[in-house]
Amino acid sequence: MTIPRNDTVLTKIRNRRISVCVLIDALGWKILQDQHFLNDVLVFRKPLKTVLGFSSGAIPSLLTGHSPSQHGHWNLFYYDPAKSPFAWLRGLHHFPDKLVNHRVSQKLIKEAGRHLFHMGPQFECYVKPTLMPFFNWVERRCIYEPAGISGSPSIFDRLVECGIPYRVYSYHHWNDQEILELAKNDLEHSNAEFFFVYLCELDRELHTFWTHPERLESILAEYESKLRSLCETALRLDRNASIAVFSDHGMAPVTDRYDLMKEVDALGWKMPDDYLVVYDSTMARFWFFNQEARTNIHARLKRQTCGRILSDAELQELGVYFPDQRYGETIFLLHSGYMFFRSDFHSGNWLPTGMHGYHPDDPYSDAVFLSNRPPVSPLKTIRDIYDYMERAAGLRAAQLVP
Repeated sequence: MTIPRNDTVLTKIRNRRISVCVLIDALGWKILQDQHFLNDVLVFRKPLKTVLGFSSGAIPSLLTGHSPSQHGHWNLFYYDPAKSPFAWLRGLHHFPDKLVNHRVSQKLIKEAGRHLFHMGPQFECYVKPTLMPFFNWVERRCIYEPAGISGSPSIFDRLVECGIPYRVYSYHHWNDQEILELAKNDLEHSNAEFFFVYLCELDRELHTFWTHPERLESILAEYESKLRSLCETALRLDRNASIAVFSDHGMAPVTDRYDLMKEVDALGWKMPDDYLVVYDSTMARFWFFNQEARTNIHARLKRQTCGRILSDAELQELGVYFPDQRYGETIFLLHSGYMFFRSDFHSGNWLPTGMHGYHPDDPYSDAVFLSNRPPVSPLKTIRDIYDYMERAAGLRAAQLVP
């Protein structure tokens, strides 16, 4: 397996300036604030506001410094019938629903999307196959590579532009243990200066074992041991090394489930003639093609006590408003602690004890930022991590390679 890298040798020789940035998925402030986790090394510690939604919007935001409405990445599927890469599925509506909207059909479409239609190695067929021709997929390219984020340059574009040799590690190629071992080895044996380390396995553990604190303590202890070794190596090679551990969002305990899909289906409106909807774990996104359906479904949504419709003004304030409504004409968000009993991303058989994707104002949504020295500029949201990474890598002062 080829390691994603850029070992460009600068035309002007300079001392090796090491920056280590570790993204731990779902490491929330509420989780970490009572834990002893590298406190002696990463002395600067604070919570950061995340963005509304999931990692598909949060990680591009911290990699670019922009909001989803600016860089274009929010949820994975967006309404785009004119340019949908799934137009070849339009004939499926002639077949019985039970035949085509089946897990076997979804698996076949997933493989076709990944290998034949250039949807990227992480593509999943979450939406019903009969409805796929109405949607597009946002992550066509790996977001951890240059030009990976469609609407904005990322930290990796800047590193290439300024000729800074770097390494990136993610679940696209390795598990967390392999990543930490590779990063330490590359610190010692490569000329790379900027290291971006993405660890994702805590997210899975928290979804499944939120109510088992001993599991959390165990995985944090393992992370701490490996990260301490990584920090020590970086500081041995460069006593002024910049080291930071941060996250994209937190995780909240699940206390209740609600079957909104059943409620909406009971109204009798048909997809795709009257409306479309994509159900995430904590959010439902609607598009309407029938005024009566809009009025009727809105009335049902407004009666719910498990969540609420977000206004356009609030979406603008949160940085997730899209004038073309590609990500939804109406956004219904669950209150913290609730999750949908069924969604397009899971069945009623999945019973996680932890979930994210709630309003950024919920304390459980807060991400973390830990570093070995106070940042030059204040950090308030995960978007500010981009500024930190730019400064840590020396990009503000770096000259372009001729």
